[in-house]
Amino acid sequence: MEQLIEDKLIKADKAFSVWKKVPFEERQKLIAKAAEIFKTHSEKFGKIITTEMNKPVSQSIAEVEKSALMMNYYADAENVLKPEKVDSEYRYSEIHYEPKGVILGVMPWNFPFWQVLRFATPAILSGNTVVLKHASICFGSGNVIEQVFLEAGFPEGVFQNLEVGHKEVKEILEHKTIKGVSLTGSEKAGAEVASIAGQNIKKSLLELGGSDAFIVLDDADLDKAAKEGAKARLQNCGQTCVAAKRFIVDEKVEDEFLPKFIEEYKKYIPADPMDKETLIGGMARPDLADDLENQFKKALENGAEIIIPLERISDIEFNPGLIRVQEGNPILQEELFGPLGMVMIAKNDEEALQMANDIPFGLSNSVWTATKERQLFFIENLESGTVNINRMTSSDPRFPFGGTKSSGYGTELSLHALKEFVITKTIVGN
Repeated sequence: MEQLIEDKLIKADKAFSVWKKVPFEERQKLIAKAAEIFKTHSEKFGKIITTEMNKPVSQSIAEVEKSALMMNYYADAENVLKPEKVDSEYRYSEIHYEPKGVILGVMPWNFPFWQVLRFATPAILSGNTVVLKHASICFGSGNVIEQVFLEAGFPEGVFQNLEVGHKEVKEILEHKTIKGVSLTGSEKAGAEVASIAGQNIKKSLLELGGSDAFIVLDDADLDKAAKEGAKARLQNCGQTCVAAKRFIVDEKVEDEFLPKFIEEYKKYIPADPMDKETLIGGMARPDLADDLENQFKKALENGAEIIIPLERISDIEFNPGLIRVQEGNPILQEELFGPLGMVMIAKNDEEALQMANDIPFGLSNSVWTATKERQLFFIENLESGTVNINRMTSSDPRFPFGGTKSSGYGTELSLHALKEFVITKTIVGN
């Protein structure tokens, strides 16, 4: 391990010995200060995001602002980590929550500020310190976040960005100072990191891929579903774990819904990502565009039909595509991470549910119906960490966020996240 990285890990560990003793309310004050800096400079920071991974700048600015909103939620949050009294016959009868120590964050490029801060904020508020391994194209974002924490008054070592590649993750995770890891990324990366953590008896939290269903039933508001569906698939150029990827449409409204959906879909025309009017830019890297193009070809080879062709217009840009897919197509077992959507037609609610659940992933789903009984049917039977009713998927600081099956485990956001990287200590006696 490079001496610089070793020094940073030791620094994080030493900072933890001091930071864990800082009162919860004092930590909150610093988080509020950092949130204000992010909000004040959202446009400047948003341009950094766009420069690094091509997101339309209006979406980049919104990402930074949402990060500030999330941090303010935690700055005002109830202290759920204070000792809990338990009724018993003992003099001492309490549950204490103590931070674990230095937590490694392995974070992706698709939301360079949001993903990092979504993990780091509750971990730090819980009394831990954080070291970040960011995606290699987002080192600039990682360094800016570290500078904001320092500017807000956090002690040195509470948050540090490590400019390392994925090959260094194993050695860092095995280091004696690291007590846990949170990873947002692919199923493959998650399996590798969880394996290393498990072998070293360290806590892991995984937020992995998804292939979310967007289910449109025959009593849905079709105009709204079409508009929100296009946005749900194509914002951030479709490079979102909770993007709608499979549009499961009741056959009774297929002829009415699809033209509306196609009309909305075609509004997403690649343009300059630095223009605030741009709805869709290019993908983050050419190799990712190659992967998507290969998946498109694979889907067609296995019987998928083109509704709107996926047209590559540069090394990273596509005119977004839409395909009709039948059950059994192997593409349904993969995640499409880019501007390509799939349409499936269901005969009834039961078949729509079966289609929605018949994949390895279980991150989030969206159901469009006006009938409460039908809503409850999907709420109770969909296999996912989140179910959205008559809205597209979007995370909210107030609500837990996480998946099931191959989409990972553990909770981000909400007060629940404050207990992900703590030791639950029982105190009993006379």
